[in-house]
Amino acid sequence: MKSSRMTTYILIAMLLGIGAGALIHNTVADPATQKQIAGYVSIGSTIFLRLIKMIIAPLVFSTLVAGIGHMADAGTVGRVGGKAMLWFVCASLVSLTLGLVLVNLFEPGVGIHKVATGASSGINANAMSVAGFVTHVFPDSAIRPMVENEILQIVVFSLFFGVACASMGERARAVVESIESLSHIILRVTGYVMKLAPLAVLCAMTSTIATNGLSILVNYAKFMGEFYFGLVCLWLVLVLAGFLILGPSITRLVGLVREPFLIAFSTASSEAAYPKMLEQLAKFPIARRISSFVLPLGYSFNLDGTMMYCTFASVFIAQAYDIPLGFGTQVAMLLTLMLTSKGVAGVPRASLVVIAATLSQFSLPEEGLLLILGIDTFLDMGRSATNVIGNSLATAVVAKWEGQLVADEETREMIEEVELEPV
Repeated sequence: MKSSRMTTYILIAMLLGIGAGALIHNTVADPATQKQIAGYVSIGSTIFLRLIKMIIAPLVFSTLVAGIGHMADAGTVGRVGGKAMLWFVCASLVSLTLGLVLVNLFEPGVGIHKVATGASSGINANAMSVAGFVTHVFPDSAIRPMVENEILQIVVFSLFFGVACASMGERARAVVESIESLSHIILRVTGYVMKLAPLAVLCAMTSTIATNGLSILVNYAKFMGEFYFGLVCLWLVLVLAGFLILGPSITRLVGLVREPFLIAFSTASSEAAYPKMLEQLAKFPIARRISSFVLPLGYSFNLDGTMMYCTFASVFIAQAYDIPLGFGTQVAMLLTLMLTSKGVAGVPRASLVVIAATLSQFSLPEEGLLLILGIDTFLDMGRSATNVIGNSLATAVVAKWEGQLVADEETREMIEEVELEPV
């Protein structure tokens, strides 16, 4: 009942935000003033996102270490991790291939006839070089990734720490229990922060529409419409795959992730939905040792929406500049994106960075990114929401494979910790 009310509040906030933003845009003619007002309004969403980022690092570290620490041995960690990575790779191939097929079918960039001028997009194409990839995967400090919210590096450190705890058994029990207590505290803090979600959604939508107007929802309608059609197709494929493994209970899972889905969509941030996803997956139920292990891995390696966007946008840009891409080239691009899209969790504007690196590698005009920068926020909303679906399904599937679709004591304690008071 509480989850249903929160979902309703978020939907109402989205509609009110669109209306308020349109009103500001239509009544204030000066673009500078529009931007100034939008800046003030966006303070609400900025506060929410900053608070979410505040709890992400301790939440990922504490839940991941506690989950691994409660596993019987390091072999269990490897087995669960292997199953998770198998799903991630398969889902990645489906996402990239579906995006490639649809962009060739719809040809959204054909007819634009852009001419390369050598303008810069402002995106660092070298951020995903081999050296850049290693930098974003392996931490050089245990503390710095926590401070800078480098999620993938936090996951790497937590994996080492958790496996060490699991291998030491009783000698590390006190440490694991202390970290588990920390996770309960952070989850309680999460409950407080999530009460601000409707306000954040209202502010985010108002700010965006106030600056760009409703016309931005119409501009590039063909590209956006076809991309979102592709996302819907991807959702259906993922849910169907989940049905084959989970059976009819997939409908309950979809219902449970509705709220984190809306949070990710309206804020264009997968991170904003992470705490709520952890709570909702516990209600499915999924044993905490699985969800607290697989979900953080998914946020680093299973960005289904982002991967589909990378192929879709890269070929779109080639079409817009009338540059033909042969079948072999597109397959090479798919395989390149399969690798470069991994480990982008800590990279600002990750999808744009990956696309910029791909354009550079295949001699496509980097300035083509300017074609999509204006609507990237709206596209990011769909990408983020898709990541929620993909990661929740991945966690449930791995739990099914491990026989951990159960509400153990730790899971029940988690639900109690994050239970919100009536609003």
